[in-house]
Amino acid sequence: MARRAEEHGVPTRVMLPRRVVDGPARQVAKRLMMALMVLAATVLIVWVDRGGYHDAADGKVDLLDAVYYATVTLSTTGYGDITPYSDGARLINVVLVTPLRVLFLIILVGTTLEVLTERTREDFRLKRWRTNLRDHTVVVGFGTKGRSAIQTLCATGLKKEQIVVVDPASKVIEIANAEGFTGVLGDATRSDVLLRAELQKARQIIIATQRDDTAVLVALTARQLNRGAKIVAAVREEENAPLLRQSGADAVITSASAAGRLLGLSVLSPSAGTVMEDLIQQGSGLDLVERPVIKAEVGKNVRETDDLVVSVLRGHRLLGYDDPVASPLQLTDRLITIVRVTNAPPMSHTPPTAPRP
Repeated sequence: MARRAEEHGVPTRVMLPRRVVDGPARQVAKRLMMALMVLAATVLIVWVDRGGYHDAADGKVDLLDAVYYATVTLSTTGYGDITPYSDGARLINVVLVTPLRVLFLIILVGTTLEVLTERTREDFRLKRWRTNLRDHTVVVGFGTKGRSAIQTLCATGLKKEQIVVVDPASKVIEIANAEGFTGVLGDATRSDVLLRAELQKARQIIIATQRDDTAVLVALTARQLNRGAKIVAAVREEENAPLLRQSGADAVITSASAAGRLLGLSVLSPSAGTVMEDLIQQGSGLDLVERPVIKAEVGKNVRETDDLVVSVLRGHRLLGYDDPVASPLQLTDRLITIVRVTNAPPMSHTPPTAPRP
């Protein structure tokens, strides 16, 4: 699949979130400084005990000879022209110089091995990620809409490990990685890119692209790969919503029209606009949630529940709270209710509601 994508000139790859570490240049600089410190320590040891060393050239060991000896010793070259001959110098070589030589080699070999094994570690992480990932959420587009959708999902308890972001911009994927999300770099209208996101095993798919025609193509491709996933998409123009539903989307949100209606409502009634804005912001103030009917509520009227019920979901039918068919409640029903987040202070313009059971 990656080969086919490269043939079309579209780079695609999975980018797992990483821990914040220093850049390659900074890491190399740190290790170089450590190696120089080890070399300086060895030179100092040899220079202090220079009387116990013998130089085959002139019999004396000066500072340059000490640097030369430390260099060939730490690199395990060992020409033998400068040798420790006294018992003290040999003891110091065993106790101090040898550990410094080992440390020097560890620094050099460690840097080399890290470069060589980086790709292996990434391949192993990617394979383990693919094996363990299922029933996750794929978010196509990490702009304002995609970010807001992810924030709402995380506020309801969804873990970041269960979210995969797909976007064609590498900088956007890097931002998603920095926030702890797995990113797939590529064009989401292509099936091979969505397969990299393990979309065939996803439970729900959010399409938050910048263009409506792109959203339609993504919905068609996603529905072809996963027949059972719930697909929610956003469009700018309301006239494109039916086309997106025909393409396989279960729910379509018209972003421009929704924003316009909220603006109009805020003009007519600023307090009502504030309440509506609070409802769509998950995790603060009032929340609009869906929950199952509990046993104590079975057989009761909709108005007799502790929560403020807006609608009743019975099978595939969405019934209003004032619909006579909605009451009495059944065990298989699901309620769309308005509840107050317990850790949020109540708003002055809305009466307090009962906490979530």
